[in-house]
Amino acid sequence: MKLPLEGIKVLDLSRALAGPFCTMILADLGAEVIKVEPSPSGEMIRGWGPFKDGVSVYYLSIHRNKKSLVVNFRDPVGLNLLKDLSSKVDIVVENFKPGVMKSMGMAYEDLRALNSRLIFSSISGLGRGGPYEDWPGVDQIAQGMSGLMSLTGKKESGPVRVGIPIGDVVAGMWSAMGIQAALIQRQSTGQGQLVETSLLASLIGMLNVQGQRQLTLGETPDVVGNDHPVICPYGVFEASDGPFNMAAATDDMFAKLCTLIGLPDLVFDERYINNTARMKNRDELKTILNFKFMQRKKMEWTLDLVKLGLPAGPIFNLEQVFADPHVNQSGMTQEVDHPSLGRIRLLANPIRMDSLTGNSVRTAPPLLGADSLNLLKNFGYSELEIQKLIDEKVVFQS
Repeated sequence: MKLPLEGIKVLDLSRALAGPFCTMILADLGAEVIKVEPSPSGEMIRGWGPFKDGVSVYYLSIHRNKKSLVVNFRDPVGLNLLKDLSSKVDIVVENFKPGVMKSMGMAYEDLRALNSRLIFSSISGLGRGGPYEDWPGVDQIAQGMSGLMSLTGKKESGPVRVGIPIGDVVAGMWSAMGIQAALIQRQSTGQGQLVETSLLASLIGMLNVQGQRQLTLGETPDVVGNDHPVICPYGVFEASDGPFNMAAATDDMFAKLCTLIGLPDLVFDERYINNTARMKNRDELKTILNFKFMQRKKMEWTLDLVKLGLPAGPIFNLEQVFADPHVNQSGMTQEVDHPSLGRIRLLANPIRMDSLTGNSVRTAPPLLGADSLNLLKNFGYSELEIQKLIDEKVVFQS
């Protein structure tokens, strides 16, 4: 069975994380992603540690299934090459600071004139149309300005960033979704279009109930720590051997929990009679539950809670995550051959579908310029033209 996006060509001019995460999704789904890297040193994150035998682990994390083409962006011949390639692909993805693509003569309007079917995806830090549109924006800035950091952490800590660059990742996901919608629409209109998002907009778009509390009720949520902001009991609890997560999200679940821990009368206590009452008395209820939970180990509680239909699970560190039998047996990582590191294990695409399952990691992240010659040949450049580009240091082949 063909991969979903097989036959779609993507010119990936992006860097760092948001754009590359978007194009990795497209590559996983079968698109041919041409990762354009500036000469001489390539994508900036190739220089970001940590490293394995000189290879950036950061680079390994977001460039599977792609091909590397190295071009001198500062050479007018190199820019003309990129414009020509843009006229022959389906999608261009960029996440430069606003104005940079225009300065290179490669804004959406410029490339659309060459290719009316082109889908042009632009990811910025803070988005266009407001007073901050020209500000440089990176993940942590967006986390702070989106309000996400104001919800994350404890009262003792104050606002805390999420432990991964979630603004970049989410912006990449939203962008990939928009691109695929534009591909579908192009089937009926024959026309491409501009697809834009930003790190800031992507995070604000995910505020869901917390954002709606502010918009509808005028309530400004505070940091929520490890407890659910509107459901109780739901959060982190303490067993004899450490913390675990548990959620008794309904009255029926709470009744089952109370029976399990040997306190069935709590169900009829006015302080805990429904979720509203439990939220008002959350700290007191949590103290009662933790006193009981401390009498046994977290996995023992987890198994008993799951048997009753209550969501529960241990809190793993990453070593435990990637040693877990469920993670390994369900294909959340896959192995692939890397040209210099040998056999390596990579994160896999979490989407499961008939045409993708077990096949999301097909090639390792490429060495710098590994595919330059073959890519240009496939785009119709002659050997003489390619050799001239190499001799003039416009293109680099590893």
